[in-house]
Amino acid sequence: MIRAGAVAWLALLVAAPLLLVLVIAFAVPDEGLPPFRLPWASEAPNESWALLTADAFFLSALARSVLLAAVTALLCVGLSYPMALGILRAQPRLRAWLLGLCVLPFAIGFVLRMGAWIGLLRDSGLVNRLLIELGLASEAWQMLYAWPALLAGMLHSYLPFALLPLYAALAARDPALEEAAADLGASPFTAFCTVTLPASAAAAGAAFLLVFIPAVGEFVVPELLGPPEALLAGRAIWQEFFQSRDWPLAAAASVALLGVLLAPIILWQRLERR
Repeated sequence: MIRAGAVAWLALLVAAPLLLVLVIAFAVPDEGLPPFRLPWASEAPNESWALLTADAFFLSALARSVLLAAVTALLCVGLSYPMALGILRAQPRLRAWLLGLCVLPFAIGFVLRMGAWIGLLRDSGLVNRLLIELGLASEAWQMLYAWPALLAGMLHSYLPFALLPLYAALAARDPALEEAAADLGASPFTAFCTVTLPASAAAAGAAFLLVFIPAVGEFVVPELLGPPEALLAGRAIWQEFFQSRDWPLAAAASVALLGVLLAPIILWQRLERR
């Protein structure tokens, strides 16, 4: 009974929307409502897939999205290691509080958090005022609507997704192995690279995917914090849906983005089996 309910839930909320998007991806744009005609109801050919592969607009947006997501995921995993190890080395009664502080931003609305970053990084924001008062800058720096601001917002948004699986994996490790490596003369860095890192490699890979997959299609953070030229895949799809109203092209871009995201998942599953 439970299994049947789970299958019905996935079919209704996952398979059916994906099938609908796939059908629209092969439809033909139309002026009516909805703004497309189904493939079997129109004699005009579908040009969305050819335009998607021929137009550098979508390919460059996809490339920027993949690059930004990969950098964000790598930085999140890299920052999560010292954070998780620091929490685990704290006193047991403080660990729950420290971990709670790391995930506390989830209790605040996402748009409100991005608005806080805007208040911090704008020309008259807190960061620029502190720099000027401390004599580190003679005038306000252009921090907002730049790639560093975009990356800061991405890290703030996705860091807990990498921290939690790494914390769980590191909490389950045997500290005696690291102590044995230290007794044999290994430095802390060597012990981390030869003992801690291999033992948590699976969790690190899962953490990378947990950040990379949603970050590829991120729309809100680039829109609020990123530079004007930071046109990513999520923004390109949004424009086709709501501005150009070319639903077949937007659906084709969505399916193509899903195909790109399936590749690392399949690769990860094969590596886990080995």
